[in-house]
Amino acid sequence: MGKVSIFLGILLFLIAGSSPTLAADVLTLEESIKIALKRSLSVLSAEEEIRAKEFQERSSRADFYPKLGTSYSYTRLDEDTVDDAKYTILTKEFSPLETNTYEFNITATQPLFTGWRLTALRELASLGVDTAKIKKEAVIQGLVLNVKEAYFGILKAEKLEKVARQAVEQLESHLRVSQAFYDEGIIAKNELLQTEVQMAQARQDLIRATNLAEIARSFFNKLLRRGLDKEVKIKDILDYHPVELTLDQCLEWAELNRPEIKELSLNVMSAEKGVEFSKSSYYPSVNLIGNYQRKTDDALLESDPGEDADSWTIILKGEWTFWEWGKTRHNVAAARANVAKVNYLLNDIKDNIQLEVKEAYLYLREAEKNIQVARTAVVQAEENFRMNEERYKQQVATTTDVLDAQTLLTQARTNYFNALSEHNIAWARLERAMGIGYEAEGQ
Repeated sequence: MGKVSIFLGILLFLIAGSSPTLAADVLTLEESIKIALKRSLSVLSAEEEIRAKEFQERSSRADFYPKLGTSYSYTRLDEDTVDDAKYTILTKEFSPLETNTYEFNITATQPLFTGWRLTALRELASLGVDTAKIKKEAVIQGLVLNVKEAYFGILKAEKLEKVARQAVEQLESHLRVSQAFYDEGIIAKNELLQTEVQMAQARQDLIRATNLAEIARSFFNKLLRRGLDKEVKIKDILDYHPVELTLDQCLEWAELNRPEIKELSLNVMSAEKGVEFSKSSYYPSVNLIGNYQRKTDDALLESDPGEDADSWTIILKGEWTFWEWGKTRHNVAAARANVAKVNYLLNDIKDNIQLEVKEAYLYLREAEKNIQVARTAVVQAEENFRMNEERYKQQVATTTDVLDAQTLLTQARTNYFNALSEHNIAWARLERAMGIGYEAEGQ
């Protein structure tokens, strides 16, 4: 008894220790979304786009600070040029030119005024970062919708596979009864054949339903970037949950949250900054330039004693191109036209989103009504099948009556699970249309 107790204790410990692992293998919808978001190449690509835009913004900020540059040059003049430049002082010849000249420069340039061009470029770069983040949000919401559709697609396929298997089991039971009646000479051969034909069809339907379930699981694995043949166990949440939102509320949510609207709104701001950038050419630019120079006839920049080879300059430089045959004016006009174009696109996407929201909302309400109808039909079809089976056993109903009742029951169950799946997917699509699918999951 002691050994048995120890063995049972170890067995219970192993089962208890392994149960969390087994439970963890069953994925919830939230866990599936997290895995897909973590592994998605589209999301990773969007993150890299954000990084690129952030570096571009830092690059644009650098234009406000002084720029340092250096140069080293070597110049050689021919002998004739040097001889021509010689002059005589007190019978001694001198030349201001050297045959070999080496020159080293360090220059610092600080922009003081650029007609707000640098400011516009920096703001454009900042808007580019915000736009990249909005695009990532759109990618995430699209992926979340795909995962939800795949998740409910698996549940639907598994339910329909179960319905097909139930149909086979019911027909097998009916076939046994029909075979017994035929053996006793109670029914004709054609009634038995009719059942066998229906059985063959039901088995084909089961094969097709099993295949569709496998395809649904493979697509789910693809979204989560797992092996296509990896086993899939998900939590069954295929149920009806009433939605209390009105259409007007859904439209308001979409106006506030859709990333496409946010992106185009930022594009409008970018286009307006483009107008400011074009206008900067109307103004002069002012730069402060500092230069240090060392010039000698030695490659290592060594100089003779007493020779001053160093010099420095500070220059305040203003430049203004005041006539380019209307080029700046045309650039400004083009930028303003671009603002108008983006505004039109913004209004167009708002119209499309309103239609998308209304369509998803109506599909949701349609699925809700279908669920109620299909649920009642299942109860009625089950009772109809039960009654016809009993009547057939008492030989007051024909095989055709039973087979018709079984077909109606299979169709009623199929319609019910289709309606449930369509309801959940319609809600997921409405969430996406409102731009809240991802946040609503608490991610």
